[in-house]
Amino acid sequence: MNISLPKLRSEKCDDDDDDDNNNNNNSDVAISGDRNMIKKEAEKILQYKDLTIEIQRMCNVKTKAIPVIKGASGTISKSFRKYVSNILGKHEVKELQKTAILGTAHILRKVLM
Repeated sequence: MNISLPKLRSEKCDDDDDDDNNNNNNSDVAISGDRNMIKKEAEKILQYKDLTIEIQRMCNVKTKAIPVIKGASGTISKSFRKYVSNILGKHEVKELQKTAILGTAHILRKVLM
């Protein structure tokens, strides 16, 4: 059985970097069915547990996995805002929900036409 992992955004391990900020965040975004969001969130955290431990050992940085799970209709989990706040940059939950709804509508239009 061949399993492919989703692409991760991660900063490279650089030994020459003398910054005091030794943090590394790995984020994975998934669109799930509305009923499976909590389950999918737990799956993503477990899926990347080994990777975060390995990055911590190799690069000597504090690492955490950040699951960003949205329902196909734009629903979010209770911990969604906490996870999104850990990602650098400005992210508005309304815009992320709007993107999910528009993506779902686009897929439905393609399938039903």
